[in-house]
Amino acid sequence: MVLMHSVAKDNIHIVGLGVAETAALSIAAQSIIKDADIIIGSERQLMTINMLLSENVCKKKERTVVLPLLLELPSLIASYKGKLVVVLASGDPLYYGIGRWFSKNFGHEYLRFYPAVSSIQAACHELGLALQDVDVISLHGRPLEKIRTKLHQNQKLVVLTDQYSQPQILAKECIAAGFAQSTLIVCENLGYAQQRIRSFLAVQLNKQQALLFDPLHVTVIDVVGSGGVLPEFPGIPDSHFITGKVAGKGMISKREVRLVILSLLQASAQDIIWDIGAGCGGISVELAYWNETATVYAIEHHRERLKYLLQNCQCFGVTHNVKIIEGRAPEALNSLPLPNKIFIGGSDGELNSLLRTAWNILPLGGVLVASAVIGSTKKILTQFAETAKNAAVESIEVSIKRGDIKINSNAMKELVYEDRLPVTIFKILKQENKY
Repeated sequence: MVLMHSVAKDNIHIVGLGVAETAALSIAAQSIIKDADIIIGSERQLMTINMLLSENVCKKKERTVVLPLLLELPSLIASYKGKLVVVLASGDPLYYGIGRWFSKNFGHEYLRFYPAVSSIQAACHELGLALQDVDVISLHGRPLEKIRTKLHQNQKLVVLTDQYSQPQILAKECIAAGFAQSTLIVCENLGYAQQRIRSFLAVQLNKQQALLFDPLHVTVIDVVGSGGVLPEFPGIPDSHFITGKVAGKGMISKREVRLVILSLLQASAQDIIWDIGAGCGGISVELAYWNETATVYAIEHHRERLKYLLQNCQCFGVTHNVKIIEGRAPEALNSLPLPNKIFIGGSDGELNSLLRTAWNILPLGGVLVASAVIGSTKKILTQFAETAKNAAVESIEVSIKRGDIKINSNAMKELVYEDRLPVTIFKILKQENKY
């Protein structure tokens, strides 16, 4: 929290303007704007309250300030200590709006919010879509690749965009994900006299790169097609990962083992997870792909693997919640946010040290998961599990045989199995001392 000492309780009022040329304000919102000592908003937002300002005896120029960069906003608000400050927000301040930023930077007791209809709601109402039937994603100021975590069969997406995620770019993403017949509906200038709603097939829109859209728009995607490029359910095929080797080979935890590890870690909202010895990113990618609000720190020192780790994060759209850390553990762990879950997949001979470090760092209720293939590693993990204080231990050995159809020496098809070394996986839960 910042600047809480510089403002009075309930002294910052965040007013949603709705979706209209003239702000659609509640009586309470109108009243607070009339009483405000200072009003902060973009030029477009200030225009929507022109009529309300002109009705007030105070002069507009003395009461309004054009919204600066967010980095400058705290000091600007602090300069109005003791004043009643109104900040204008597009639509609903707390639905993909500026309200979330204020909640993070000021205590709730310093803020009052005035909701209004958002562009997301307006678009859904124009198209007759129930809000509970759509998935909303904001790409405004966020990596374009994030859309790849949402492009699933029969999904309806409402997308907030910026200059890097224009409708043609979204169409290209749909095509690349195997959804070329998807429909993109672009809703421009909602609530304005210039409102326009146009519908395009992804394959058609991709060919119209010169087509321009107003910056004030929302894109609705009706995802159509069989897909098959991006995962729809946990257990991404090994062949989908980039490893620098033949498809399905290389430094990733194999799918069957990966599923067990994911199940034992049970990633939850807001988790901070360390993936030590991340390799090419199989575990990190799946953790982040299925848990958008979890943050995964993928620690790896091998240059080639780091390259493929980054490529896999980009491919699956998880660059926003996988933080790649180049370095060796345990030294590379020193400056990281403290985790509540840790996976150790590679240790470079430092397993004893890593286990002690991880156990000391984890809070009560924290989870440590580690895997072993060779006997010496399994022995170290077993000894640690047996001697760790206040530990609840679960151990699973996974033996896998994969079968492929091959042509034998008689030119006949034959199902051939490939044996893999068994993998032992430990889950160690840190619990309170009951004695």
